Amino acid sequence: MPYPHTIVIRNIVRLALTIAIPLAVGLVIAADSPGKLQLKTAAFRAGSAIPTRFTCSGANISPALSWTQGPPLTESFVLIVDDPDAPAGTWVHWVVYNLPASARQLPEHVPPGDAVSGGGKQGLNDFSQNGYGGPCPPPGRPHRYFFRLYGLNTILDLRTPVHGTDVDAAMKSHVLAKAEWIGTFGR
Repeated sequence: MPYPHTIVIRNIVRLALTIAIPLAVGLVIAADSPGKLQLKTAAFRAGSAIPTRFTCSGANISPALSWTQGPPLTESFVLIVDDPDAPAGTWVHWVVYNLPASARQLPEHVPPGDAVSGGGKQGLNDFSQNGYGGPCPPPGRPHRYFFRLYGLNTILDLRTPVHGTDVDAAMKSHVLAKAEWIGTFGR
């Protein structure tokens, strides 16, 4: 029969493991999971058709977007808009990076060029232009357009010209949170 103090020690160890293991697993999951971030637009409902004015069949202007505050340690935001249904593979329509952590929106019709009013920069889309290039699929079934916003724990140090792949590679280990809004468009 074990000594009484051995039983007490075993019970303390069991209790500590009962608390410590789930807590440690929870911390690992939390560290690997991007934080909560929400992206939205009043221009179209999530999953619905993107109005023509935001496409190459219309004025080809960017929709207004807004988002919630990033998690603690957010230093910048990145927005990437792409079409995974494009015939040649995923087509990048818009790249915006180094938006300040204080930013909560992009206005409608962000003008083309390197800089974004209020901070941030625009990279080259797959139309080889700095700025927004609206949905412009070939005739046929509608394509999906993913508006993805990332909260990063850094400001990206990139040399121009900046492509979507450059931003993707540079932000890989810096994503704290991600949000997504999807629209469709067909011609």
